Amino acid sequence: MSGWVPVAPCSVESCVSPAADRAGTPLRTARLAGAVLVVLAGLPCALVARLTGWGRPDVLTMLWARAFLRALGVRVVVRRRPPVPGGAVAAVAVPGGRGALIVANHISWLDPMVVAATAPCLALAKSEIARWPLVRSLVAGSGAIFIDRERMSTLPATVREVADALRAGRSVVAFPEGTTWCGRSVGPFRRAVFQAAIDASAPVTPVALRYRDGAGEPATAAAFVGDDTLIASLVRVVSAKGLVAEVTVFPDVPHEGGVTRRALAGLAQAVVLEDEPRYAHLPVAA
Repeated sequence: MSGWVPVAPCSVESCVSPAADRAGTPLRTARLAGAVLVVLAGLPCALVARLTGWGRPDVLTMLWARAFLRALGVRVVVRRRPPVPGGAVAAVAVPGGRGALIVANHISWLDPMVVAATAPCLALAKSEIARWPLVRSLVAGSGAIFIDRERMSTLPATVREVADALRAGRSVVAFPEGTTWCGRSVGPFRRAVFQAAIDASAPVTPVALRYRDGAGEPATAAAFVGDDTLIASLVRVVSAKGLVAEVTVFPDVPHEGGVTRRALAGLAQAVVLEDEPRYAHLPVAA
C-alpha cells in the first residue's frame, strides 16, 4: 500500500453500533429487494449513457441516487447555511455556469449517492471500486472520475481531469480525507484535489455529512470503516429504522488572490469541522 493512502483509526468493533430501533424482517427484505431492482434498472441506463452520450450523466445519477436511497430507507435532509454578509451563496445550489468543487467529510459508501441526490455532480471515486461487481458499471456510466491512490504518478492527470470537468460546468464531489471515518471523528483534508478548483477558478463548496436516527441522534449504522464488508454495512443500513442522511451545505470558500491549495484545504476543513463541535480539530495533511 502506498504511504499516501490515508488510514483512519476507526474500526467496526470500536466505532459502529447497529441501530437501536431496528426494522422488522419483512421491511428489511423489501428494502433489499427494492435496492437490487434499482441497481438492475440503472445498469442498462448507465450503459446506454456511456456508449451513446445520451443525457447528462450527472442528472441521471441524481435521479438514480434518489431512487436507490429511498429503496434503502434512507431519507436525505438538506440544510443550507446562510452566507456571511457580502459572501457568496453555496454554488451547489446554483445551476449552470462553472461547476463547483464540492468537498465533504467521508463516513460511508453511501456518501457519494447522498451528495449526488441533492444536486447534479460527478464523483471523484477511488479506482478500487472497479473491483466491485455491478458497482463498476454504474459508476463508470455516471461519468465518475477515478483516482488511483496506489500510483502517485497519475495524480496530476486526475487533477487536470477534475479541473476540465469544472471548466465544462460540471460540479465534482470529492472526499479529501481520502478514507472513511466513523462519523464520531474526522480526518485531515488532503490538499491535491483543491488544485483543480484553483486551476479552473471554480468555487469550493464545503459540505458536512451526518447520519442520524429517527430521533435525531447521531447514528453510526451507515459507517463503513476498517475491515468492514459492503454486505455487512448494507445489512446494517436496511436494518436501521428512520435513518437520515443530513447534508449541510455551506457558503463557498473564497480563494481569490493566489491562495494556495494547502490554505484552501485548511479553510474548507475548518468550515466542515465547525458544524460539529465534538469533532477534533486536526491539522491539514501535507
